This record gives sequence, structure tokens and C-alpha cells, in this order.
Amino acid sequence: MKRELVVNGKSQSIDVRQEDGLVHFSLPDRSGSASIVEVEPGVFSVLIDGVSYLALVSRTGSSITVDVEGRVFDIEIADPRALRRKTGTLAGEGRQTIVAPMPGKIVRLLVKQGDSVEPGQGIVVMEAMKMQNELKAQRAGVVTALPIAEGATVSAGEVLASIE
Repeated sequence: MKRELVVNGKSQSIDVRQEDGLVHFSLPDRSGSASIVEVEPGVFSVLIDGVSYLALVSRTGSSITVDVEGRVFDIEIADPRALRRKTGTLAGEGRQTIVAPMPGKIVRLLVKQGDSVEPGQGIVVMEAMKMQNELKAQRAGVVTALPIAEGATVSAGEVLASIE
């Protein structure tokens, strides 16, 4: 499947297909195969050309942040079907719950309960496996719950914030 991506602000095309338990990819300057296994929610073990990488992945809407050994990639996926799926009237309505993608420690709260937030705005900075990840709002709203404190240890799936 051919996809258009914007990686750290630079547009690129990638062709990806899964076969025999591997992900085969083709970029303009490189192609290959990778074994990708999710070892914990949001944590992936990636094996490419005999080299193993640990990737921390967080998703906010159509945006994905991937941290591979301290190198951070902000990726936007252009989906041509997305325009046809949007209804316009209900998009962005309802409660958004931000949960811990993996066990870790809350390093910093970037908002307070009652604050208005915009899409992509940072809500919480969490440290896991000696790497910090900023968890962001998917859409505009008001922070209705923030049941954690800086320095708290959280489990995977634990609610960190609610936005309505």
C-alpha cells in the first residue's frame, strides 16, 4: 500500500506491505524488510538487517511520534480516504481520554484541570525506559480531569487526563 507521509516536516512516499510476518517497505532511497513486534502497548521491537531497535510510539489522531534511541520522528499520515470519512458535524465531539501507553513516571503536567486545549497541544510529559514522551490532545476541548500528579508512577492504560 502506497502512503504519503510527512516526517519531521518533510514529505515522502513509502510503499508498505505485510507478508510472511514481515513488513516490506520501499522508500525513494532505500527498501528492505523489517520484523516488528509490539512488546508492550506503544513499545515496539524492530529488527532491520540484523540490527535491533526499540521504538516508543504514541499516536494523536493522524499524527504519530516515534522515538528510536533518542531520535524523534513526528509523522503525519496523509490518508486520501480521510476527507470522505469526515462528517463535519460530529468530528471532534465527545470525551477524549489520554492514557499511559506504557508504565512510567509523570515528569511534567503541561495543563491544569479547567484549561482549554487545542489539537496537538501537549498535556503530560511521561518518562518510560529513560525516554520522555509528550502526550498530546487529539482535538480542542477543556481538561475535565487530571487524576495524576508530577512524580507519580503510572501503569500502562492508566487514565492521565480527560478532555471534553
